[in-house]
This record gives sequence, structure tokens and C-alpha cells, in this order.
Amino acid sequence: MTSHRSVDRRRFLSASATGIAAGAIASSAVGRSIAANEEIRLAFLSCGGRANELMGSFEKIPSVKVVGLCDPDPSRVDKAKKRFPGAKTASDLRKMIDDPEIDAVVVATCNHWHCLASIWAMQAGKDVYVEKPLSHTQWEGEQTVAAARKYNRICQVGTQQRSDPMQAKIKDFLHVQKGIGELKSVRVNRYGVRGPIGKRSEPLPKDPAIDFDLWLGPAADKPVFRNAWHYDWHWDWNTGSGEMGNWGVHVLDDVRNVVFQDSVAVPRRILGGGGRVAWDDAGETPNVHVVAFDTGTLPVVIGLSNLTAGPDSNKSPDVPGPGSGYVVIGEGGRLEGQRGSARAFDKDNKVIQEFRGNSGAGHQANFVEAVIKRDPSLLNAEVQVGHDSTGWCNFANICFQTGEHARLMETIEAARGFGVWNTLIEEMHMHLHAHGIEPENPSIVMSPWMELDPKTGRFIGEGSQRGNAYLKRTYRPPFVVPEIV
Repeated sequence: MTSHRSVDRRRFLSASATGIAAGAIASSAVGRSIAANEEIRLAFLSCGGRANELMGSFEKIPSVKVVGLCDPDPSRVDKAKKRFPGAKTASDLRKMIDDPEIDAVVVATCNHWHCLASIWAMQAGKDVYVEKPLSHTQWEGEQTVAAARKYNRICQVGTQQRSDPMQAKIKDFLHVQKGIGELKSVRVNRYGVRGPIGKRSEPLPKDPAIDFDLWLGPAADKPVFRNAWHYDWHWDWNTGSGEMGNWGVHVLDDVRNVVFQDSVAVPRRILGGGGRVAWDDAGETPNVHVVAFDTGTLPVVIGLSNLTAGPDSNKSPDVPGPGSGYVVIGEGGRLEGQRGSARAFDKDNKVIQEFRGNSGAGHQANFVEAVIKRDPSLLNAEVQVGHDSTGWCNFANICFQTGEHARLMETIEAARGFGVWNTLIEEMHMHLHAHGIEPENPSIVMSPWMELDPKTGRFIGEGSQRGNAYLKRTYRPPFVVPEIV
């Protein structure tokens, strides 16, 4: 069996051989040479919730020394400084990026900052660990991949399940042992309850202690009508990618990894929609979202919801398979996978094999190993892999953003018989009905099948002009993602 690492290595070398062979990196991007017994001097370009979790992982790696802490919110920097008293601090991430004493950075900012911070860091000769989703728009993800190639940098995307040894065992079970026979289709789930984010009549006042210009960065300067700055930016298109970009990227990356073994970078067609319903809040991203991905081989569908099972429940609705995971359906049974575990069943619903895993700090250690050895092919989630998985989520969001209510039933019918789409739609109708929402509700929208060119990553055919308009945003100077050529 050819390992995914061997495939990734060939793919990486094929994509970047010219630049690497010539040593073609800009003079500004020549990083410090790190010996195997030296410490990697690491800076965090944000100090929020996810960054703090990553601090816990990186500080356990003996060859890492945290030397920089940065966040436009000084209270977060002050908290992190107690953990790393010897670290330099700043509110402006450019100070960390320009510091020659820093070797690598961790980007765990809001989604809209991920690519620009990563590109600036790689241009300055630094290696990058960037949280998922890699990009806020598909075009800026392409530029981040191009920057890693041009400046010969190590860039790992934070889909940490890639570093769980369990994944290799699942791939062997599915593809070598043929444990559930020939694979037929895939269902992906992300059902996790979240509450509304509020809806103010007046804009949320800016905290004078936070450098709002730096927090906003590339995003548009728009008033915010939710109740809190932090975290709830996920549900605003200006700064976030909704649940699809938050958890959807994890579960879809698992499917790309264990089912397709990264053979499908871009679906050939995609259809989807949903709505932001039940809550009268300031959020824009859907809290109910269903999508079908035509890969050319196995059909894939995903269902997401942040609503409870009903108004009188505090739990997510019951769905086939894990609430956050995937179901691979084969002719001889099924495999249900999720973070840290999986179970395979035969056609009589008997468990035939169980898998246990735990990536721990393995993903961060994998990044450090690649940095020391200067070998991007060692990475379990090299930037191209992260870009491809994030792309599925970006395209899914575009289907919602371009969807129409007038074509709801027509487009639902267009995918009838595609994998378990029929079942997913029936579940969505029952789920919405439990909240008193019927298909006639104008908040429910759906796109037609939208075709993608796998070579260019662009929509073609019906709806392509509208879809492609969402592939790149307008940036707020001077926080402009550069075109890397």
C-alpha cells in the first residue's frame, strides 16, 4: 500500500521542484538555519482561546521556546505573559513577523486574518502553523500556498486529526482489507448546539483597550450588532466562515483523508443551502446547512445544525452516525468515524472493528520536526492539503450565499437519489418543523448544482458568475493579501 505521506511527498515535490531546486526564495525570506539540537523560537500572533490551547501543546515539545506573544487585546497578552514571562509582547503582529530572533509563528487569529498573517510571516522567512480554516476566501488560500512555495517555507494547517495514528489504520481497513466491501457513499455530520448571538438596535461599542484597526485588519469596517466581539465573529461573513468553516472543515478533512486519500482536491459539482432560522439575531451564516458534493466517484453529503432538537430540548437532534463525524457506507456495512474513535458495523449492525486514537500534541510535534529537518513533505497537513479541505467549505458557503428560496424544491429535487441526500433533506424538514419552520419560510434557500473546474478551482456554467464573485474579497488597505506569482 502506498502511504498518504508518500503520495503527499510526490505531490509536493512535483508542485514545487523548480523553486526548491533553484533555491528560489526572496532575500527577505531567508530564515535562520536551525540545527537539530537547537530550540525553535516561536511566537503566537494571537492569544485567544484556541491560541492558549496550542500554547499548551507547543510548550510540551522540548525543542520549542515561546519567545513572542501578540494580540490586539492587551488583556489576552497580559494573561499569556504570565505563562511565558520571558516572551516579547506586542499588539501589532508585524512587529513579531519582522523580528529576526523569531523562527516560526502560530496563527490562531480570527479566520479573516489567517492568510495575510501567514503570507507576511513567510515573506519574512518564518515558518507557519496556521489554524483552520486556512482561508476566508478561496483566492487568498491559493496565495498562501503560492507563498509557501515561493519562499520555501514550512506551513502546517491545524487540522490536527491528520496526526492521529488511528487514521492510517482506518485507511488500511477501508482500502486494503476492504472491511466493509466496496464503498458506496459518505454522510458527514456536524450537529452541535449553539445559542443566538444577540441583536442590538445600536452598534456594539468598541472596547477602547483593544486596537480595533489591528483586530479588523483585512475585513471591512462595518458596525457590529451582536453582543460580543470575541468568538461570535465566526457567524459574521465579514470575519468568519460559519459552522462550515469552523467544524465542517475538520469532518470534511477526515473524509478527504481516510475515504479519498486526498485524491479529490475539488468536487466536480456542489449543491447546497439552508438558512439562519429560529433565532432573531445578528448572525449571517446558516445555523442549518445541507450540502451535496459530487466527487465523480463516491457521493458525499453533509448536514450541519446549531439548533436544538426542538424548542423544549437542549440537545442536538438524533442523526445517523456521530453528531460530529462521518459515516462511510459500503456494500457490506458501514464505518462511523469521529475525532479520536471509529467503529465499523456489518450489514446486521454488529460491531466488527473498533478504532481508538488521540493526536495529543502530535500535530504540533509534526510541524516542529518538519521545521528542523526543512522538509515540508513530512507534514501531515501541508498547506496544499489544508487549502483543498478548506476549499470544500468555502464552496459550500458560496452555495448558501448564492442560493434562492424561489428554487428551493427544484434544486432539492435536482439531487434526489444522490447518496443519502433524500434522507438528509427529510431530516432537515423534520428538524425545522420541530421549530415551527416550514419550507415556505423565505429564509430557507438552496443553490442549483454548481459545476467546478478542478484545474482552476473556479465555477463554470450555470451560476458561475455569481459563485466566482465570492472567491475573493475586497481588502481594507494596508491589510491587503498580495498576489504571489
